[in-house]
Amino acid sequence: MSSSAVQGGVEGGAAAAAAAVEKPGLRKPVFTKVEQLKPGTTGHTLTVKVVSSKTVLQKGRAASASLRQTRIAECVVGDETGTIVFTARNEQVDMMTPGATVILRNAKIDMFKGSMRLAVDKWGRVEVSEPAKFVVKEDNNLSLVEYELVNVVEE
Repeated sequence: MSSSAVQGGVEGGAAAAAAAVEKPGLRKPVFTKVEQLKPGTTGHTLTVKVVSSKTVLQKGRAASASLRQTRIAECVVGDETGTIVFTARNEQVDMMTPGATVILRNAKIDMFKGSMRLAVDKWGRVEVSEPAKFVVKEDNNLSLVEYELVNVVEE
């Protein structure tokens, strides 16, 4: 009885050691298309082209090092399936030049006034990549679709 318990413990330990060897942070990213984005979802990795970029907020004094400047730009980004508004913050704003191809890693969907906005927070990354070969489908803007929060009461 005790030998089988010990043997089970050794096998369990081997499985745990094998699981520890495969680092979960190194798995290949699954690229999402714009049309697959849904409200309230996170962890998206997308390759998109910047269609347009408009600074909507710029505050803070650049003269003082202790006060960081806050910049927010609303950028229309998209791929061959559609477009969405991406909210770029601070240093992300500099990368979002119209025509640029960027990879958004660990992006999330924020809801703003009932419509979807794509954003990358401190846990994600925005990186400029090689120019993409696709043509942006500009007639399918997911940020123009209004969503309504409906509370479902189960009886």
